[in-house]
Amino acid sequence: MSAIELRGLTKVYPGGVRALDALDLVIPDGEFFALLGPSGCGKTTLLRTIAGLETATSGSVVLGERDVTNIQPGARDLAMVFQDYALFPHMDVTDNIAYPLRIKKVAKAARGDKAREVGERLGLAQLMDRRPGQLSGGQQQRVALARVMATQARAFLFDEPLSNLDARLRLEARTFLKRLQRELGVTTVFVTHDQAEALAMADRMAVMEAGHIRQVGTPAEVFQRPINTFVASFIGSTPMNLLDAVVRGDSLEVSGCKVAVPESAAGLLTDGEKIVYGVRPEYMSYSAGPAEGALGGKVSIVENLGASHLVTLEVGTASVQAVVPEGREPVPGDDGYALPRADRALAYRDGDLVAAGRGGTEAGA
Repeated sequence: MSAIELRGLTKVYPGGVRALDALDLVIPDGEFFALLGPSGCGKTTLLRTIAGLETATSGSVVLGERDVTNIQPGARDLAMVFQDYALFPHMDVTDNIAYPLRIKKVAKAARGDKAREVGERLGLAQLMDRRPGQLSGGQQQRVALARVMATQARAFLFDEPLSNLDARLRLEARTFLKRLQRELGVTTVFVTHDQAEALAMADRMAVMEAGHIRQVGTPAEVFQRPINTFVASFIGSTPMNLLDAVVRGDSLEVSGCKVAVPESAAGLLTDGEKIVYGVRPEYMSYSAGPAEGALGGKVSIVENLGASHLVTLEVGTASVQAVVPEGREPVPGDDGYALPRADRALAYRDGDLVAAGRGGTEAGA
């Protein structure tokens, strides 16, 4: 197996479109690494450049100790699963799994044995004679995984492999895929636009925007301490509250309400300074009555999340959201108060993190 290192990797398309801008990144051997970002941020281009399907304009891709920047894709010893699985419709499961071995000129009997061995491991033993058109989406995905396993590649590259599955299958598939990667110990790069997938599966992750890597860290680090307002607004199934605030001594003024400054902010903020105050809805407690340091307003929207509700309060000119446990949710039109946890609050100056609460991980403090 091998680590993957990117050194100043740049990709510029004709017309001057800079898809990747001087990226530096190290993915250690055996790590499950997720690339996350909005559509068009460059994450798939980065994956394809690592694979050799796109040619780097400058910079280098190193696999282990080997610079593979100018090496053809087939000689890089990488295996890739595409969004549509790229299975051959005229081949049965056995031949689809064995195809990379056929390209490597492995003897027919040996590659058949390997395909059946891997297929059985992934629960495909009863499906080996079927063609892709006779399989469900989840079964097709397992065939695609079996094919990369059969190659015994030095690293796996996944381009949104779960996006074609329904919600229930996606949950099952991401658990299965993470367990499989742990068992194999293969360096894996996983591209997704679904933050729940990245947070649930990755050992570490990179959040990308417009060809740049904005933050690299563990899921906990990126979720709890996003280093800029882009990452803060992008990460989380419920968006972070990012509120204009003014420093007033040892407190902050937010839409006419006073809240505590984030822990660890002492000496970092100047009285009268305008900042952006950030706190996730999950770290806001809700009450029907006033509370010191709370943001008070009128309930405008209540969204059912299943075991909890997302409550939106109109606080002056700002909208503030809080997650409320099931059974305690208000109704639109109620007065309500959202109390942020100072140990989970964040302060941003000019878009960059300047102070953070001490709750959760200490990384990025």
